[in-house]
Formats: sequence, C-alpha cells, structure tokens
Amino acid sequence: MSWMRGVLAVLAVCVLLLTGPAGCGSSDTGGTGEPEARDSATPVGRLLDATDEEGRRYREVDGERAPEVGIEVQPETDDSWVVRLTVRDFRFSPAGTEAEAVAGRGVAHLFLDGDLLTRLRGPEYRLAADLVPRGTHQLTVRLYADDGTVWAVDGEPVESTADITASETEPREPTEPEEMEPGETQGRSPPARTAVR
Repeated sequence: MSWMRGVLAVLAVCVLLLTGPAGCGSSDTGGTGEPEARDSATPVGRLLDATDEEGRRYREVDGERAPEVGIEVQPETDDSWVVRLTVRDFRFSPAGTEAEAVAGRGVAHLFLDGDLLTRLRGPEYRLAADLVPRGTHQLTVRLYADDGTVWAVDGEPVESTADITASETEPREPTEPEEMEPGETQGRSPPARTAVR
C-alpha cells in the first residue's frame, strides 16, 4: 500500500511539472501582477548572425508585433535641435532594468552620420548645436532590447532616419513683410523627416 502512495506522489509531481505554474492557480500575469513578468520567461524573437556597427546581434521578431520608431527634428532659436521620437508597440526601460530581451521594451540609440551620440530612455533629446557641423547630416534612431540586441524585422534593424541641415547664422538685413493672399499661411514647417536651420 505504501508503494501506491509513492507512485501517486510521483504522478502528482509529474502533473505539476507538465502543467507548469498555470496549473497551480496563478493568473495570466505570472503571479506578479505585471504582464511583462510572464513575457520575460520566454525567448523573444530569433537571434540572427547579422550585427550592427558595434557587433550587437539582430533579434528578429514578427512584423505584426514588432516595435516601430519615428523621428522628428526641429531647430530651436538657440541653434540647438529638439529630437522627438514616436514609438509604437515599444516602451522605454528605466535605468537599472535587467539585461534581458522582453518583447517591445528597451532603449533607443541615436546616431549622427553613423556615429553613436547617446542612448535614450525616453522620447525626447536636445541636440547641442556644436555637435552638428555646417552641412546636411543624417540623424538615425535605432531600437535595442535590454540585453543589447537590435530589434529587427525581415533582417533589417527597427530604425528611422531624418536629414538635418545646419547653416552658419549670418546677420540678415531687415525686410519688409510680404503681402499674402487670403488663405495663405506664413511659417510653414519643413517636411517631418527633414529639418533645416
């Protein structure tokens, strides 16, 4: 009879192992109240052999659930630039976040003409004028997981690029205001992906 109790105990353990924590009455949040806790326990995406300029591997994810990023750059009166990021299906990780890939989470790296400027944990950054020499430049933002891998779709990094043009400020002669036809507006902004100063 004691051998039957032993077999039943082994079977009970096997059932618990097969059903996992879901069979033990935990909720969809992994028992922590935070949905991302469940996500962090499962592998996210597929690591590719492709790497970025710093040797960080691409992490391929399905395009339907992949994060997206956009970039807009606006000149300021003090010759600096305000860089604003728009993200979809992505949230910025706070400092001290564990170095693991969690779906739709991480940091953004900002590059000027291919050189790393900074790592961002939020959607806005002020780019100092002395970092942007005279001429036209490319400002690129790329999304990374917390483990340092690059979020990628179809073998390409999740990134966005804007052109910015810096010119030397020259004193201008005062001019008379232009006459405008009814319905015209003054001060139209440049296209969203291009900023000129």
